Formats: sequence, structure tokens, C-alpha cells
Amino acid sequence: MNEAVSQKLTFKDFESDQEVRWCPGCGDYAILKTIQKTLPELDVPRENHVFVSGIGCSSRFPYYMNAYGFHTIHGRAPAVATGIRLANPDLDVWIITGDGDSLSIGGNHTMHVLRRNVNLQLLLFNNEIYGLTKGQYSPTSKVGTQSPSTPDGSIDKPLIPCAFALGAGARFIARSIDTEVKHLAQVLKRGHAHTGASFIEIYQNCHVYNDGAFETVKNKKTASDHRIDVQQGEPLLFGKEKEKGLRLNPGTLKTEVVSVSDVGLNAILVHDETNKTLAQILIDLQEPEFPVAFGVLYCNPASAFVTDLYDQYSDVRGKREKGDVNKLLRSGHTWFVD
Repeated sequence: MNEAVSQKLTFKDFESDQEVRWCPGCGDYAILKTIQKTLPELDVPRENHVFVSGIGCSSRFPYYMNAYGFHTIHGRAPAVATGIRLANPDLDVWIITGDGDSLSIGGNHTMHVLRRNVNLQLLLFNNEIYGLTKGQYSPTSKVGTQSPSTPDGSIDKPLIPCAFALGAGARFIARSIDTEVKHLAQVLKRGHAHTGASFIEIYQNCHVYNDGAFETVKNKKTASDHRIDVQQGEPLLFGKEKEKGLRLNPGTLKTEVVSVSDVGLNAILVHDETNKTLAQILIDLQEPEFPVAFGVLYCNPASAFVTDLYDQYSDVRGKREKGDVNKLLRSGHTWFVD
């Protein structure tokens, strides 16, 4: 680690002079503080960090970071972030977005930044509601969600952000929770260390319009039975005593919850974050039938877009003669006007 950077910076160095204006109890506060505490550990100069956001409650984030930032337009943060990364490959680019901003109007841009594997971190704050515009249902809202736009309950089947990312070709997919500082910090560090696009979904409570949406996986009294924290090379166990686990039924090859005492530990699936099929299984786990999976669900690095593009530039320039603007202007179809 660069000692000069690590000794100089603390979380206070990343606190801006702007008043943080989220609703009291908003999960964004916890995410902000965790990121401010994590950045000094990443060995990156403060002036190299750039935070890019679209529109929504989460998109106020750049104002509260004492770093460079762009508050862009609805859904277009990935496009702007891609341009920043291409213009200056030395910059460390973070996209801050919400479930509506990135998966509704911005779905197309999110898809392409992931499939291209652009070198950046995309943090999706998922509160399953449109908070900034006063509580309309969003692409991730559960069926039955009552809101100003669905007073009788939403009938839309919700989109699963991590499934969207996997389908778009993301090579790093993880999930964490706003108030779990240690877990979120670990996931952020893993995502930052990944070469290419890192997609991190963060369950974020909207205290005003969708309070308690993730209570079963956050409440200490119920979390152990409703969530599974994955670790590379470890069996997929959950429950207070890790007495339950996941396996593929030998006859149907369908995922099922089993008692470890009934089937034995060797029958339990072991997490392999490089296995795309297993990642799909973990992402598809939904309550109440299954626990929700948290941690690094998929990590299978591939060549990154920015690196590949600059390699191509170098290769092309090495094969061509030195440019001549005068020659270029007089090449191709030209004519004189009297």
C-alpha cells in the first residue's frame, strides 16, 4: 500500500462542506459513511476519485463527497462515467445510482457499461421505490406494493438487479446491506480490486415510503433464517447454528433447502464465485421459500474495456506513419470552389 496515501487520508478527508439532506433514518447516510471510511484504505489519491450520479435520492451523493463528481441526468450516469474513464484512465470512477435511475430510464445505459466491462464501480442503492418523487413503485418493487401510482397494489413482476447484471454480462456481482458497515466495506474493497465493471447492489431502507422492506434480512432476530452470507470455497449454510443449507436435488436438479443433519455436509453446495450457473442459482433465491444471498455472488475477471481500447490505440499508432493534417485535409473527395 502507498504509505503516503494511507497515512494522510482519513474518512474526514472525504467529508464535504455540504449539508447532508436525506430524510432522517434514510439508509443513504450509512452507505455514505461506510464509503468515506473505506476510501482511505484503497491506496488512491483523493483527487483521482470521481463520483458520478443520475437522478434520485441516492444521486445527491457526489455533493457529500470531498472528491470530484458529476450530478448528471436521469439514467445517463453510466454513459458519462464511461467518457470520464476513457478520457483519463488514471481516474477511479464510481457510479452512484438507484433502482429507478439505473433500471428504468437508465436500463439501456446500465446494460452497456456492464457488457463492455468498463473499468469502474457501479453501486446500485435498491430501496424498491421511487423516493425522490414521493413513493411511486419502481422496477424492483414487490408485487402488491401500494403507492401513489399503484393504489390497489402493483401487479408488475419485479426485476432482480443482480439477475439483470448477470444477463448483461457483468463479471463482478455482489450484494450487501446499507447498515452493515463491515460487510459492505468488504464488498466495496473486493469490487474496487476487480478489473473491469463491478456491480454492487445495496439493500437500502427508505424510511418514509418503503420502511421495513428488508426487515427479515436485517433484523438480528430473523436474519439468520432469511439470508445466506456466501464465502468463496465455503458450503452454503444458514440458520442460527448453520443447521440448514442449499443443495441440488439429485432427482430433479432443482435447488432446495435441506437440514444438514438429514443429508450430511457433503451434500451441501459449495460457493464458487467463478461459476456462472451457481451465481444464477444464488441470485434467483427469493423469500419466503429461500434465503437471500449476500456477498460476492460472481467474480470471473475478463479483459476490461478501457484497457483493451488503449491497447488498440497503441497498436494502431505503431503501425501507421506520423500523422499529417495537411495531407489528411487533401485526401479523399476534395474539390475547389471558385
